Amino acid sequence: MSSILETKKELVSVIAGKLSESKSTIVVDYRGLNVAQVTELRKQLREAGIEYKVYKNSMTARAAEQAGLGELSQHLTGPTAIAFSNDDVVAPAKIINSFAKANEALEIKAGVIEGQIASVEEVKALAELPSREGLLSMVLSVLQAPIRNFALATKAVAEQKEEQQGA
Repeated sequence: MSSILETKKELVSVIAGKLSESKSTIVVDYRGLNVAQVTELRKQLREAGIEYKVYKNSMTARAAEQAGLGELSQHLTGPTAIAFSNDDVVAPAKIINSFAKANEALEIKAGVIEGQIASVEEVKALAELPSREGLLSMVLSVLQAPIRNFALATKAVAEQKEEQQGA
């Protein structure tokens, strides 16, 4: 009996560690998805380096409490799966949100983003953000605009001086 209890305690501490270490965690209800759909979701998440697991709600609730995320317990009802990402904050939200749009059976319950509980709306808002590369290109274009305008003005002044000297 004590070995089972020790195994459960170890599992709770593993889940608590994952909740604490991950940059982004998304909790979903997968009820209504068939095996092929779940397999496809797991494949997409795995390719992005995201761990997708199903744990007992009671174990996850204890782990959330241990990790200082007690508010997460209210979202742990029914069939629950959790996606953990240690590298990218946006990727799990993007993948799960786009999958949920294509498969209405998948329901986002909540999330933990950089240690803070996030509502469904916040997770969806995060998913709608442009990719890192998209954001970088936006910043780059904003930074290039003044330089480009200065270069065009300098060119116009140089052409105007050439016309004056030629006349």
